Amino acid sequence: MVGLAQRIDTAQGSFEPSPGSSATGPASRSGHPGASPQRAGASLDIQQVSHAFDLDGSTLPVLDQVDLHIEPGEFVALLGPSGCGKSTLLRLIAGLEPPSEGALQENGQPITGPHPSRVVVFQDPTLFPWRTVWRNVALGPEAQGTLKQQRQRVDQTIDRVGLSQFSKAFPHQLSGGMAQRVSLARALVNDPAVLILDEPLGKLDSLTRLTMQSEIVSLWRNQGFTAVLVTHDVEEALFMATRVIVFSERPARIKADFKVDLPYPRHRGDPRLAELRHQSLSLLGLDASW
Repeated sequence: MVGLAQRIDTAQGSFEPSPGSSATGPASRSGHPGASPQRAGASLDIQQVSHAFDLDGSTLPVLDQVDLHIEPGEFVALLGPSGCGKSTLLRLIAGLEPPSEGALQENGQPITGPHPSRVVVFQDPTLFPWRTVWRNVALGPEAQGTLKQQRQRVDQTIDRVGLSQFSKAFPHQLSGGMAQRVSLARALVNDPAVLILDEPLGKLDSLTRLTMQSEIVSLWRNQGFTAVLVTHDVEEALFMATRVIVFSERPARIKADFKVDLPYPRHRGDPRLAELRHQSLSLLGLDASW
């Protein structure tokens, strides 16, 4: 897999690219090929994090000694078996609950709860049906008491996701893809340092999903936030992310950690993506044939 990854670490060993293999195109300050040079995202540190749930008096371990550093402006995709703990890790990063063991930090500061610098986009858009697109996107500035000063930013964010003509529409008048764009705009209007994506495209039809993948990558490249994506779609992870983390079965441990050393914009027919897909499916214990 020449030039596909800078590193694949597994329990069995590691992969290193051949000498001289590299992606072409502009790189950010943190070295991500093809990314915007203006990186404004935050670093994340997950330090020996374990987590368990109490179920009817018994303990269900979900995460086991997860240790991970994410550079500012990286786009990291989390892959692993269903129910292994990926979404739980996102909740911990978001500060929605504390870990059972270990610590999490954003830019070196402890994560002790939710913060406007970290926003989550879920699988369901969860829009308020009585609010227009504009009013849904304006929810954050309104809650913070800054809407009067942020009206232009709301307009710009809606335009950035391609919905200027629908700013007065209500959620029931939108397609699934449009509703998810509103959800993204609502998150991005707060200018987050970390965008947490919990399978945001999982319920979209295949064509809309492909379009939204490209749009999210474009927003990330333009705005420079750090992105952490949970997905069960290997192709989605490889098409969007600068780095992929593969988890084991529950309780989740990091099974592999590799960088996708390909420039943006990426092309779905690139044979190097097919090669890396084969490697990723093998790590997941799945059939790697098309």
